[in-house]
Amino acid sequence: MLDCLEVAKYFIIKAYQDGEVATMTNMKVQKLLYYSQSLHLALFGEPLFDEEIQAWRYGPVCPPAYRFFSIFEGDQLPIPSLENLENIPKSVNDLLEEVWLYFGRYHPYYLSDMTHLEFPWKKARKGLPPYASSNEKILQEDMKLLGKEKLNEIEKSHPEYSKIISHILDDAFSSEVEPKYIKREEVNGWLQSLLT
Repeated sequence: MLDCLEVAKYFIIKAYQDGEVATMTNMKVQKLLYYSQSLHLALFGEPLFDEEIQAWRYGPVCPPAYRFFSIFEGDQLPIPSLENLENIPKSVNDLLEEVWLYFGRYHPYYLSDMTHLEFPWKKARKGLPPYASSNEKILQEDMKLLGKEKLNEIEKSHPEYSKIISHILDDAFSSEVEPKYIKREEVNGWLQSLLT
């Protein structure tokens, strides 16, 4: 299992590689950690890192990562060594790449606003006003459910998605095979097979 700082450093390196360094702030790292944890929980049923995520005022925050990068305040974060990527297994690297491709293009404030609309953050804050402080933990079960929703969004945003769905529907409606209907005298047998 990785720790939250290894995951955070992955995203900072990706930002430098992709020319997105100007928006790579502590706030953005926090949201990328949150979505990474959510998607990992949804895909693998276990957390990506052990550190908890809390429902802070500006959205989900992983406190150890926040404290580590807090000296930079709202400034862009310095690039870590590429050696930080060596400990990341391929399956995790693939997941983090998807998180970066889908969420990395957004401004930190957009990501923050997005998390404010989602149920895990809202539920953890228990109706607190938007400006109120909180260090309430966001439940992993809630992040897992959110991760499943986000996986569907990511899948539907893929450029090939509509082509694949069209192909499946075309095949379904142009089938040469005659559908098999249940005859009136077979209904009782069919019902019995469902009940036993």
